[in-house]
Amino acid sequence: MGIPKKKAVIVGKSKLPLCIILTLVFAALYFYLALPAINLHDPAFYIFFLACAAVFCLLTLITGDYSDGENHEALRTVWKRCKWPLMACAALIILLLVGSLLGSVVFRSGAYTRLLPIQEGDFTADVAEISFDKIPMLDKDSAAMLGSRKLGELADMVSQFEVADNYSQINYQDSPVRVATLRYGDLFKWLNNMSAGLPAYVRVNMVSQTAEVVRLEQGMKYTTYDHFGRNLYRLLRFRYPTFLFDEANFEIDEEGTPWWICPRQVKTIGLFGGTDVAGAVLVNAVTGESTYYAAEEIPDWVDRVYSADLIIRQYDYYGQYQNGFFNSMFGQKGCTVTTQGYNYIALNDDVYVYTGVTSVGGDESNIGFILVNQRTKEAKYYPCAGAEEYSAMDSAMGVVQHLNYRATFPLLLNVDGQPSYFMSLKDNAGLVKMYAMVNVQKYNVVATGATVAECKNTYSKLLRQEGLAQGGETGVTGVIDEIRTAVIEGNSWYYFRLIGEDCFYAVSAGQCESAIILSVGDKVLIQDAAAEGDIRQAGSIRKD
Repeated sequence: MGIPKKKAVIVGKSKLPLCIILTLVFAALYFYLALPAINLHDPAFYIFFLACAAVFCLLTLITGDYSDGENHEALRTVWKRCKWPLMACAALIILLLVGSLLGSVVFRSGAYTRLLPIQEGDFTADVAEISFDKIPMLDKDSAAMLGSRKLGELADMVSQFEVADNYSQINYQDSPVRVATLRYGDLFKWLNNMSAGLPAYVRVNMVSQTAEVVRLEQGMKYTTYDHFGRNLYRLLRFRYPTFLFDEANFEIDEEGTPWWICPRQVKTIGLFGGTDVAGAVLVNAVTGESTYYAAEEIPDWVDRVYSADLIIRQYDYYGQYQNGFFNSMFGQKGCTVTTQGYNYIALNDDVYVYTGVTSVGGDESNIGFILVNQRTKEAKYYPCAGAEEYSAMDSAMGVVQHLNYRATFPLLLNVDGQPSYFMSLKDNAGLVKMYAMVNVQKYNVVATGATVAECKNTYSKLLRQEGLAQGGETGVTGVIDEIRTAVIEGNSWYYFRLIGEDCFYAVSAGQCESAIILSVGDKVLIQDAAAEGDIRQAGSIRKD
């Protein structure tokens, strides 16, 4: 009589709870560190679930008793314990593949073209001429250089903190500025300062080219540079576990309070396609208090909800696939794309993304450009054949090639009714030395100047010579009541007050020699003057 074989014992009842507990510990650590959204539209969620299932199955194998029995009995018992996690993994993988296919641009190109509704606009009517005190003179690199230098002047901060590189361009009290948080120098400095938080942020005025370190009564304790529960993205994940978030943007409100603007992303085509924004969570950087707003309810002071990269990606879908996917691959009839690079324009207390539009062929000319509101995503297309941005930059640098100045990526301005590129010219040290204006349609019309007023005055004269300016000569006329003079940085400046006015019009003798020979009582025409201020910089002045 033979001895009966014992059945293999794999993960007995006493060991199954241990496997579950260890898997839950792994899941908690993974979730805390990787922060996946509990959302089927997030690819990271699939990785999270598959990793947890793999750990559970591995623990099942490791803790099993293989001392007796046959292999097929062991495998059968393992399958009994792991079949539900494995079946769930198989279902998720199938869902991932099907969802990706349903969101493919090959089959849903029409849906992709509708992500960014485009209207055709009238540039002269939509974009008002900006006065000199509203034109940003700096790009992000120059702003960052000024901010770092300003922080370096503060001995109590420079040893513990650095300026972060998140220089967001916003409108603050009706003026274009860039703002950036501080960040801790290293982990040990975070340990030394974490109780008080980050004590200040940096604000750079893009017009006056001045930087200021703004000290806070209470430090910022919730930033992207903090650790553990005070890290901004971890705070968001635990409060909004199902939300997908775009990169958080640092802004300040009109009172100077620091906030994080955290756009909530949604996938509108299939499972992973058609990325758009449904709203935003606003987090107070000092207190950590947060509020979610739907897209149409976001406060007016917020400037960036839709990132420039998202806007450009959505326009490229529209431009390439408006006549179908296969047309974009073969015939390419009517296919357009955005040019390389973009910039920001402040209009009506909102910030707009500007970028040029060119044909898919990649020539060095634009067929138009788009302006898109970063808060509302209102988008307008302006047909305007002309030079693309880098050609305009080369044209401006060609005028001052003996000085080896480099042009910043241009702004798009309305100058005398003409779409015009405006850019700063920087030396090798990154300092702004001159300014340039280039006509979009005729990029051989180029003007430069040591000041914006001088550049604008020269450019307006060129436009009149070319017959491009609208409305002829316009300006302020009056009789001189008072004249004052000053020497600023080696340049002679003349300040004229007209009868009946309280403000002074400032003109440099270098840009307008006729200012030297004017006297009290002369009737004059002042052109290209700023619209507001006690001292209004002008382009020229002459007897009328």
